[in-house]
Amino acid sequence: MEVTEANLQLLAGYLQQTLSADPNVRRPAEKLLESTELQQNYAVLLLNLIDKAEMDMTIRIAGAIAFKNYVKRNWAAHEDSNEPDRIHESDRNTIKTLIVTLMLHSPIALQKQLSDTVSIIGKHDFPKKWPQLIVEMVNKFASGDFNVINGVLQTAHSLFKRYRYEFKSQELWEEIKFVLDRMSKPLTDLLQATMELTKVHEQNAEALKVIYGSLVLVNKVFYSLNVQDLPEFFEDNMNIWMGAFIQQLAADVPLLTSNDDEDAGVLEHLRSQVCENICLYARKYDEEFKPYMEQFVTAVWELLVKTSLHTKYDALVSNALQFLSGVAERKHNQSIFENPEILARICDKVVIPNLDIRPSDEELFEDSPDEYIKRDIEGSDIDTRRRAACDLVKTLSVNFEQKIFGIFGQYLEILLSKYKENPAANWRSKDTAIYLVTSWAARGGTQKHGITQTSELVPLPQFCAQQIIPELERPNVNELPVLKAAAIKYVMVFRTLLGPQIVNQCLPQLIRHLPAESIVVHSYAACALEKILTMRDAASNVMFGPQILSQHSNELVSGLFSTLSLSGSNENEYVMKAIMRSFHTLQGAAMPYMGVALPRLTEILTQVAKNPSRPNFNHYLFETLAISIKIVCQTDASAVSSFEEALFPVFQGILQQDIVEFVPYVFQLLSVLLEVRETSGSPIPEPYWALFPCLLSPALWDRSGNVTPLIRLLSAFIKRGSAQIQATGKLNGILGIFQKMIASKANDHEGFYLLQTLIFHYPTPEMQTSMRQIFGLLFQRLSVAKTPKYLSGIIVFFSYYIVKFGGSALVQLIDDIQPGMFGMVLERVLITDLNKVTKAIERKAVSVGITKLLTECPEMCSPHYNQFWPRLLHALIDVFERPAEKLAPFEGAATDTGNVFSLEDEGEGGGYQVAFAQLSHAQPTRQDYVAEVTDTRQFLATSLSKFSQSRPGELATLLGSLQPDYKQMVQKYCDQAGVGIV
Repeated sequence: MEVTEANLQLLAGYLQQTLSADPNVRRPAEKLLESTELQQNYAVLLLNLIDKAEMDMTIRIAGAIAFKNYVKRNWAAHEDSNEPDRIHESDRNTIKTLIVTLMLHSPIALQKQLSDTVSIIGKHDFPKKWPQLIVEMVNKFASGDFNVINGVLQTAHSLFKRYRYEFKSQELWEEIKFVLDRMSKPLTDLLQATMELTKVHEQNAEALKVIYGSLVLVNKVFYSLNVQDLPEFFEDNMNIWMGAFIQQLAADVPLLTSNDDEDAGVLEHLRSQVCENICLYARKYDEEFKPYMEQFVTAVWELLVKTSLHTKYDALVSNALQFLSGVAERKHNQSIFENPEILARICDKVVIPNLDIRPSDEELFEDSPDEYIKRDIEGSDIDTRRRAACDLVKTLSVNFEQKIFGIFGQYLEILLSKYKENPAANWRSKDTAIYLVTSWAARGGTQKHGITQTSELVPLPQFCAQQIIPELERPNVNELPVLKAAAIKYVMVFRTLLGPQIVNQCLPQLIRHLPAESIVVHSYAACALEKILTMRDAASNVMFGPQILSQHSNELVSGLFSTLSLSGSNENEYVMKAIMRSFHTLQGAAMPYMGVALPRLTEILTQVAKNPSRPNFNHYLFETLAISIKIVCQTDASAVSSFEEALFPVFQGILQQDIVEFVPYVFQLLSVLLEVRETSGSPIPEPYWALFPCLLSPALWDRSGNVTPLIRLLSAFIKRGSAQIQATGKLNGILGIFQKMIASKANDHEGFYLLQTLIFHYPTPEMQTSMRQIFGLLFQRLSVAKTPKYLSGIIVFFSYYIVKFGGSALVQLIDDIQPGMFGMVLERVLITDLNKVTKAIERKAVSVGITKLLTECPEMCSPHYNQFWPRLLHALIDVFERPAEKLAPFEGAATDTGNVFSLEDEGEGGGYQVAFAQLSHAQPTRQDYVAEVTDTRQFLATSLSKFSQSRPGELATLLGSLQPDYKQMVQKYCDQAGVGIV
């Protein structure tokens, strides 16, 4: 692809089409660009378009986003497989040569996208493959142009912020040291120079805005470089940095004061980041930070007292409160807070005001319920005032429990009395009281179980009975919705500690709130119900099983489906998850509702397929369909035809329109339907066979999200329809997929799974004609890219091959490829790496296979290989004596129904791509091909006994080479099995 004006205009046209709201225009353009992106110079053409000043800015931004996503998809793709690099080497070098300069002279809208792209490339190439990047960036500090400097700082922030969450490793330390050696002093010099410029330009509002913006970015980079450990340079220059931080907290710049009460200005961002930086030092480097501690506590306290409740200060107040929490949680700092008057002032001036619900929160509750919910119960409120105030309360309650109990007890009484005087006017007081009790009592918990540890001084069940249940029992479910939501949340978070009796009392009240007009209220009710249905007692039994739930099932199921009809909740993920959990809990008791539920679910699927936008909702929708199929078909396997009749038209539409978000789900549900037919013994209907050739299309396999469900679906076809596959000559296509899988480090386990299915279910004569070529591919991959996972996979496959065809067949096939090669396999793979197999069902297969190789394969006793016999038995006994890992239901499967999506910025409008979303209720049972063996040690003992009876002299010689402790193990196995060896 040449970089020409014609090609630039052509590319611009396609990018324009990708912005269309019409999927018939948008999707073809997206597909064409996707098919073009692997051509040489495609990336260079995009960069030229982005740099073209006369091009429409909308198209340039679309090009920048397309370029970022191109890099995200392809830059590291070749590292996980033996496939060719998807980006030409010359394009890689050109990109790295051009992108920093292009980013720095681009408009802000483009600069952000290009900066993110630099950080994506840097994650893989920096510093080893791109060492000049840091030099190029630092040199720009001397330019004096703050637009350029800020571009460099933004890129440095994007590049280094991953240090905040990456696990410690030698490679990470080396990279950070590389950066520190080149960045620490220039960054410190830039800080000092910029602080001086704040005085020089103190009367120039525009200049101050840029300068203070630079300080924000300097502070962000400082945080990233200090987060893993305290660097020596910054420790030596702590006076400079801490002095600057104090000045920044105290800075009063009237020219930067904004009348906007909503959006934070540059000064708020700066102070917020300073608080984040000193919070890091207070928590991680408190000894070095100790000399500055009281100075900063005073400065932050003064800042909090004079900061208003406007929304623009939220992040600043949150980080300031977190700093105070970080100081208070250290025992040697507790003297600062021990004075009861100081504690009372903190509660009065800081905690209570920031726990109160504000008008902006109420607006969010009404106008943006999704955002309110995410902040309040999904944990995205980490930077909100309420969360930070709660955290401070928890810290103070732990360290000063008795004092805090007295102070907050008084406040609680005042708040509840105020509410009691006039509930309609003073409901906010009770809302604050509920939040106060929640943060005051909580000591620890999990997302799964809610709060599980609390203060013994706070009587949670009593508070629930006296203050929460009365709110839920009010006849009008639409009255005081914010307070209703707070009451429901209380039940939700303390469910584990309230006791079954109180929770059971709350169940009908929660169900009663499902029709509430407020999206937040009915979402909280659905969420609480779903979490309650997961509760288990001390014996791990479900606490609210079908016996209890069936009493409420009619109101529950009808209420949940009715909620999906309410305005704003037609794609409510909490409601759909509650439907899924209800069906899962009710099991057979859900059958009476299926006649109404399934048409409704199909209707919903048809609707959301037109524009997938809620990944969690869609996931739980498919989960609900999967559990519905299983419930109905367990009762009546012939009902699978009814599901196929209802779902096939929708599935065909999804596959024909290539709705990529849903395709992996469709393949999983098709597998479930086919597996139901497999257990019932019914043949595969014609509509499945019409789909089968499409499954072999290479384009489908290029999407990572399709791989696991496609392998499973292919396996289902092979198990039930191998004769038809053979008749249509599709084996070569399937083996081509195996070849693609086995070449990939990410997907080689899928290749082995497919191969195991073939050898056990496909006609043997035709498989044997391809076996030498298959083994050649396996050994080729073994020689060029050996990984622990691959070694485990190939050992398990060899074991299955022995189980199916016998040890002699394996030896002869490998030696036919190269004489004596089986000896190398024994020495370099089986003996040395048998311990790489850790999953229980695979260890069982290996145990049976290796036992058969030792006792039923004459070649193992031949002069060529008998030297390996005792060593292989040693390796097998080591497998027996090492604990096995629990086996997941399916290789690579997610075992919960939580968030299992890869959320990607695939365009300005957002959207999402499913990397692989395993449906928990559609997971297959891994087939045990050696089910007849129940005790592998006993199997070894009886096999050795039979061997000794048929060839006693040989076995005695072989066993004579065993180490004494291994001989004792063999004898123990024989004694336990009640067999002897001649």
